[in-house]
Amino acid sequence: MGPAGQLLDKCLEMAGIDRSTVYVTNAVKHFKWEPRGKIRLHKKPSSLEIAACRPWLEKEIAAVRPQVIVCLGATAAQDLLGPQFRLTKHRGEVFPTSNGPVTATVHPSAILRMPEPATKEAEIASLVSDLRFAAQYVAQLRR
Repeated sequence: MGPAGQLLDKCLEMAGIDRSTVYVTNAVKHFKWEPRGKIRLHKKPSSLEIAACRPWLEKEIAAVRPQVIVCLGATAAQDLLGPQFRLTKHRGEVFPTSNGPVTATVHPSAILRMPEPATKEAEIASLVSDLRFAAQYVAQLRR
């Protein structure tokens, strides 16, 4: 899971979402990184790498049949919503797609890289709010 997964679990809990009801996967199935001192920084995948992983993602979505897909970060969002998608502009919106409704929020790893504690805490609160929004969206579908 790692630190980003642990933060996601914490945010799901804060949002009142049972982790056992959530399916988490990666849009890109390999880990590309570069060394930075004692840590490894994730590198953004190329469009070719994203496209190469798309069939696996499509199969997972078809098998799980989620009521809403929450993309964590721009890479996942742009994979499902197109390269013009901008998280800063469209956060908190739901888009109909052939895979079902899709919304997007910041990736927990981006939060972990934020240097200012106040900014980090504000972004955690925003992530929790986005997760609550997705849960409310699903609840409205069930009515």
